Parts: sequence; C-alpha cells; structure tokens
Amino acid sequence: MPAEAAPALRRVEAGALAAWARQCLQAVGVPEGDAQTVADALVQTSLWGIDSHGVARLTHYLERIRAGSVEARPRFAIRDTGPCTATMDAAHGLGILACFTAMDHAIGLARVNGVGIVGIGESTHCGAIGLYTRRAAMTGLIGVAVTHANSIVAPQGGTSKFLGTNPLSIAFPQADGAAVCLDMATSSIPWNRVVNARREGQALPDGVALDSSGQTTNDAQAAAALRPLGGPDYGHKGYALALMVDLLCGPLNAMPAADHITPMFGDLTARRHLGSLVMAIDPMRFAGGPTLAASVRELVERAMQQPGEVLYPGLPEERHAAERRALGIPVEPGLWAEFQNWSERLGVSAPPFS
Repeated sequence: MPAEAAPALRRVEAGALAAWARQCLQAVGVPEGDAQTVADALVQTSLWGIDSHGVARLTHYLERIRAGSVEARPRFAIRDTGPCTATMDAAHGLGILACFTAMDHAIGLARVNGVGIVGIGESTHCGAIGLYTRRAAMTGLIGVAVTHANSIVAPQGGTSKFLGTNPLSIAFPQADGAAVCLDMATSSIPWNRVVNARREGQALPDGVALDSSGQTTNDAQAAAALRPLGGPDYGHKGYALALMVDLLCGPLNAMPAADHITPMFGDLTARRHLGSLVMAIDPMRFAGGPTLAASVRELVERAMQQPGEVLYPGLPEERHAAERRALGIPVEPGLWAEFQNWSERLGVSAPPFS
C-alpha cells in the first residue's frame, strides 16, 4: 500500500488567529483587554517568523493558567525607587503583560528624566523580548530589554545544561521605517525551537545541541542541552553574555538564576519566579537626539549597499510579516492538532484555515 500523505500545512489569517487566541485566554479567566494584548503579541511574533515564541506558545500558557502557576488576573505592583528606576512585582501573571506594563512605565520615566529602568520579579515566560524594545522605539525612544530562562544551555567548555537561553534586545527608532531591532538568544538556538522540532518530528541543525552524554546531536528527542552562541570554538561569547543577562534578571531582582530556576516544561503547577529588566532612553537628552532616527536610517541604508546581500536587524522580521499578512500564518500539523484539542476543551471554534 502507498505511504499515507503527511497532513498539509495550514495557513491562518492573522486577525482570525488573534481572535481565536483571545477567546481561548478569556475562556481560562484572562480579562478581555489583557487577552487581546497577549493574543496580538503572540500573533505579531508569528508574523515576524519567530515561530519559537509566537502563537505556538499559547497552549503552554493555557496549561499553566489551568494548573495554577500563572495567574489569569494578577495584581501588578510597580514602585518607583528613584527618578529613573522602578521595581515591579508581576504577581505570577502572564509575562507578556508584565513586560509591556514595565516598558510603558520605563517610557514614562524616560520622558520625564531621560532614562527609565524597571526591574521585574515574580514573572513568567514573556515571549519574544523584541516586543518590548520595539514598543519604546515606536515612541521615538531607544529600548533595551533582557530576560532569563531555566537551565538548558551548557557553559563554554561544559557538557551539561546550566544557564538559560537568556535573550537580549535593543531597538532604535528609524525615520520612515520600522525599528532597527536586535532580538537574540545567547544560545545557539532558542530551546522552543527544539520543542517545535520534537512536536513536528524534525531534525536540529548541526552543532547546536548536546545529548545527555555531552555529545553533539541533531536528534531533537535526544537533545539535553544547547550550545552557547558561537558554538564549539567561540561559545565563550554567548556564555559570557548569558551569565551577564542572568545577573541582571535574577540576583538584581531578587529572583533565582541559572539552574535554580523552575523549568518551563516540567511541573506546570510550580511557579517560575522569573525576572526581566527593561530600559527606555530618550535620545533627545544626547547631542545626536534630534537627528537620531534619520541617522539610523542613513546608516542602515549604507550597510545594505555593501557588497553581498546585507540586511539590518529587524528587516527579516518585517519581510516575514509582509508575506504572512498576505498568505496567512503557517501552522504545522502537530501544532494544529494542539489548537483543535484546546478548542474542544474550551468550547471555542478553531480558527478557519486555508
């Protein structure tokens, strides 16, 4: 008998996918406005092509809310600790909401005093960190953000997991264009990419993961740790960056760090106790402020005129978004099965697809 054809990739229109995600979040107790914010953030991340942190993470958030480790209706508490600084208790709410709230407060501080820095504690997974730096850049400010994660990356020279993927982001406003935005993990790849590969039965790229014996593997099921950014020869750079991010997010905010952080995928009833740090800088407090956005534009245009195929940070995401707005967001078979399962569990109609 001929082999059965693999289920087709489905594409879902962004607005329909966001509406479905919002309804799912509301069904587990998230207020409508908060649910819309999280749904829009996840779908925007998928539009950018960052599928490791996009709408694929929704089902995990739903599981944790149902399990009680994430609060559907948290009471955030922000306390100013100086003219430019504040600390935030995220009360175990959805990390996306916490980081948007913190960045908005940092923007307010920066408008008054030139810079705003907010440290966040008692948070949860906050999705793509570039969401928050772009928020600042959209207002004409410079955005900086870091967050950390549980132990899954081996330090340079090590063979087992210790640090998290610990991403960082910096975004600048650009005249007549989207923000120039760095959004990167300090690991070779995000761990959620491994999760996605396991779900879809896909192989991992060469040199990014180690198995339980410390050997390089392409098998997503066998992956026990990631290599730091830079790989076997230059991983000291990613390792050092990850350590600095952990210090900014964990100890600075009185949160645990490295191998003391509760795993994302494990006991879903256990609180995560994550920290983040967001910063907004008003460029008008500096000599180049009045012309900064134009200077950013001029610099990236010169970069793209260099020999070869040169892009600027953030442009690949904008190109992905344009394509996916036109064609729909791709949903792989395994993820679609999860969507159907949750639709049935929550009594929500699954999103239409093509």
